[in-house]
Amino acid sequence: MSTPITARSLFNRLRYKHLLMLVTLGNSQNLHRAAEALNMSQPATTRMLQEIEEAFGCTLFERQSRGMRATVLGEELLRFARAALNGLERCAEDLTDRQAGGYGYLSVGAIMGAVPDLVVQSIAEMKASHPLLRLRIMGDTSDQLSELLDQRRIDVAVARLSHAQDRQRFAFEPLGNEHLAVVVRAGHPLTQVAAPNLAEMVEAWPWILQPDTSPARVALENAFARLDVASPSDVIECTSVFAMLQLVQITDAILVLTDTVVRDHVHTGLLTALDLEIEEQLSPFGVMLRKDEPLSRELEIFLNMLRERAQRRA
Repeated sequence: MSTPITARSLFNRLRYKHLLMLVTLGNSQNLHRAAEALNMSQPATTRMLQEIEEAFGCTLFERQSRGMRATVLGEELLRFARAALNGLERCAEDLTDRQAGGYGYLSVGAIMGAVPDLVVQSIAEMKASHPLLRLRIMGDTSDQLSELLDQRRIDVAVARLSHAQDRQRFAFEPLGNEHLAVVVRAGHPLTQVAAPNLAEMVEAWPWILQPDTSPARVALENAFARLDVASPSDVIECTSVFAMLQLVQITDAILVLTDTVVRDHVHTGLLTALDLEIEEQLSPFGVMLRKDEPLSRELEIFLNMLRERAQRRA
């Protein structure tokens, strides 16, 4: 029977350099390349991996014909190692900034639908009241933001709970709802159709869609399933909202995004919103935070700004 792993048993055996080696090996999946990246010899890297596996009492990487691959337990440890290294990097950045007289550092992740009305306005207000605070905004889909939050690459996500396990990993506070809009370029033939039919549009036109893991894509696929029609076969799948908005203006493709994202383009006449309602509703978006973790003073202030704007928007 194996000896249980305890934090106390690891305190004197595990160092940050071990975590860095694990992450480097996990990224490269090659011991030789990992050794080069760490400026170590391959035998020394091999010994370090053996030390870590001895400390945990299990195999973390398996040798394969084309390199090394993390085991199930190795993947779990990699998840911890990445979060720990990101946390250390953030701590160093905060301390350096505060030593220079700044307010520290705040990193915000947000889905594009929450950016125009809530996030950008709150960021501007935060910067006005804390001019020396370093702020970073990262835009992505909810599923990607949950991973960035888990890895400690962002302090807060304004997003949706996209996976069942998110409720176990994160605290969630709803802020608002969004609706899906179906848009095409100005002058598109569909703008002359009085009552566009979603089922008929599936095969008749190309589509620009978010990845199939995004909540907006899931809602759209549910709409197709309700109509008993197959998903579009002529699809450009894109993670960049900027690229999506550019593509739809120069092609005959149909784009489905949240109404807040396409609103300005519709108002300026660059895009036309079709008279077509997607009945499937998106789940509410809101503030996602790592559970049981104290908040910085600056993050608390920013969260209150988000809440106040969300209340005025409701």
